[in-house]
Amino acid sequence: MTKYLLLKHYRGAPASVNDVRMDQWAPEEVTAHVQYMEDFAAKLESTGEFVESQALAPQGTFVRSDGEGRAPVTDGPFAETKDLIAGWMVIDVENYERALELAGELSAAPGAGGKPVQEWLELRPFLTETHTCTE
Repeated sequence: MTKYLLLKHYRGAPASVNDVRMDQWAPEEVTAHVQYMEDFAAKLESTGEFVESQALAPQGTFVRSDGEGRAPVTDGPFAETKDLIAGWMVIDVENYERALELAGELSAAPGAGGKPVQEWLELRPFLTETHTCTE
């Protein structure tokens, strides 16, 4: 089994087919989208392929160490994750082909007008081993 991250984006990915921002959806459209996500996760729980999922709020701040006792905070000019990452799901599947299949299914969550969003999801395998150079 291999773990994969299915990463949902606010922006930064190619435009989806049903490219209407969620903050412009009717409340029942948001509810239908969230229900699809919950049903999808429940289906994967039943097959043992679900690990976890989280939605993220758009607020966020970059923080770094700038010496002892100081932590500078900035709101730009960087492309920040609060502007990019909407949420994620972690799956644990037999192979890459199954991960692709599930990512495609998740991409079909309903959006504005009840039509599938067909959003682009970033699919990334977890790093499982570190290679060491012996020469």
